[in-house]
Amino acid sequence: MSEKNTIQFIITRQDTADGKPYDEEFEIPYRPNMNVISALMEIRRNPVNKQGEKTTAINWDMNCLEEVCGACSMVINGKPRQSCTALIDKLEQPIRLQPMKTFPVVRDLQVDRSRMFNSLKKVKAWVPIDGTYDLGPGPRMPEKKRQWAYELSKCMTCGVCLEACPNVNDKSSFMGPAPLSQVRLFNAHPTGAMNKSDRLEEIMGDGGLANCGNSQNCVQSCPKGIPLTTSIAALNRDTTLQAFRNFFGSDHAE
Repeated sequence: MSEKNTIQFIITRQDTADGKPYDEEFEIPYRPNMNVISALMEIRRNPVNKQGEKTTAINWDMNCLEEVCGACSMVINGKPRQSCTALIDKLEQPIRLQPMKTFPVVRDLQVDRSRMFNSLKKVKAWVPIDGTYDLGPGPRMPEKKRQWAYELSKCMTCGVCLEACPNVNDKSSFMGPAPLSQVRLFNAHPTGAMNKSDRLEEIMGDGGLANCGNSQNCVQSCPKGIPLTTSIAALNRDTTLQAFRNFFGSDHAE
């Protein structure tokens, strides 16, 4: 790659949310150690396509530029990933950039991830502290539990696992791996456990656990290496116990 003087791109573009997608080719000067975002910024500074025609600047989302915020997700050479950590030197050319298809396209590579955020609201993916802040310190989490909970907390809601999952699409209501893993995370929290049954009830219904096809794509694509399928397996056990509690009319611990 370092022997080449230019970088070739084929970028799927879409001018409006309901517009028709089309491909546009770009060619920019090569510099060592570039990532996809720095290349997109180069195109934005001088939006001229490969044919030498003036065009519009490309739209995409970005924020932290260090794989923490999850905003810059897109499909790069056929794989959903973060564009901030996609290094040009490690990508086969021409580099094809596409928006994630799981989410509605806003414009170009920018998508609306409301589907995922609405699922997080549905499962109450937070620790409810209103009215409890003056009760003093909560119970300490055992170290072993803290270690695996920390791994789940690395989720940056990038949406890559939803894009990789064949069961998340416009014909399915499946909420996807990320919200499910967050259910396990917040149910493990000493204070978050107060809403454990509520979260389990939500994932026992339509769009929840039953829609998972166990394809394993999510855990293979997660940029943070989160054990998503392990969480889904654990939640299968938890929802089974919750179903027994519902049947026998008991909310007591397992």
